[in-house]
Amino acid sequence: MQTKITQKNHGEYAIEGELNMQTVPEVSKQLPEFVKQVDGNDFTLDLALVSRSDSAGVALMVEVMQLTKSANLSLHLSNLPQQMRDIADVSGLLDILPISEN
Repeated sequence: MQTKITQKNHGEYAIEGELNMQTVPEVSKQLPEFVKQVDGNDFTLDLALVSRSDSAGVALMVEVMQLTKSANLSLHLSNLPQQMRDIADVSGLLDILPISEN
């Protein structure tokens, strides 16, 4: 399955597919363009359709935090899969990721 980013609403994007060491580099290349498109203050990334993730997916969330901070945007990570929460928790990142509870 190919991993893709799609725009859901103004300032809201979704990632669909697996986030792993093979797919994250391509997603990482696309993210700056999506961040540049936001003309408001918020960038929401919906992860409900992430079917599987490893530590590369969590690293991608840290990268998104850096991108949005540089663009003066507030980041909201929604529907973070349990697998990603567990990896973030073990990595000590769970408390710094801006997870929106749904």
